[in-house]
Amino acid sequence: MTRIAVTGARGRLGGQIVQLLEGRDGVEVVGLTRAMADYDDRPALVAALAGVDVLVLVSSDGEAERVLRHHLNLAEAAARNGVGHVVALSSVDVDVDSPFCYARVNALTEQALEETGCSVTAVRASIFSEFFDGLVDLATVEGEVRLPAADGRVGLVSRADVGRAMAACALSPAPAAYEVTGPAALTMDEVAAARGRTYVPVSEAEFAAHLASRETPWWSYAYTSMFASIREQRWDVVTDELARLTAQLG
Repeated sequence: MTRIAVTGARGRLGGQIVQLLEGRDGVEVVGLTRAMADYDDRPALVAALAGVDVLVLVSSDGEAERVLRHHLNLAEAAARNGVGHVVALSSVDVDVDSPFCYARVNALTEQALEETGCSVTAVRASIFSEFFDGLVDLATVEGEVRLPAADGRVGLVSRADVGRAMAACALSPAPAAYEVTGPAALTMDEVAAARGRTYVPVSEAEFAAHLASRETPWWSYAYTSMFASIREQRWDVVTDELARLTAQLG
């Protein structure tokens, strides 16, 4: 019996992964929630991971420093319990030198997990299409999608597809890094046109000013930093790894 723990089990992604794993022969699923083991409660995390063979680490949320602290706490708990393998949600843009705040978090998380001695699968996902749709709506003014993306392209991928990829990796754990993307790297013109709108590139300052009354300062910064990485073509990535991974689910 393989014991697989999944963080964020009440969230959309974590909950989907739990559902995909439950009921499979030879698998016991432990859905971790903050009520059971808060990311800031190291003793509770250590207790929750006792006897776990595979940990599926769905990213925490909030400000970057908070997210990184949570991930480091999980890495420590996994190491103390001798967890054999960790499947971690990461990103296509995984680089401490990226302007995107969470790209740095993901890079440092992967590094910390490798240093535990656990075997690690990094599922480096592109930007979720559902999340990006929300940003398109947020940035739309009078039918114009006003984003500081210049001519950047993004291989958008659905959250559900990333969940399927992570579940597949949990069932066949092996050290690897997979780039999980959609089938095409889209321009902002194509993204806007799919919604019947027109893309208008704007400056970071104009985008930030638009967000000022609509988002908190942190999320305004986070979104702006993401578009800085898009302008550097860090998300212009398309692979077939999603299809190869999910074919294993049956």
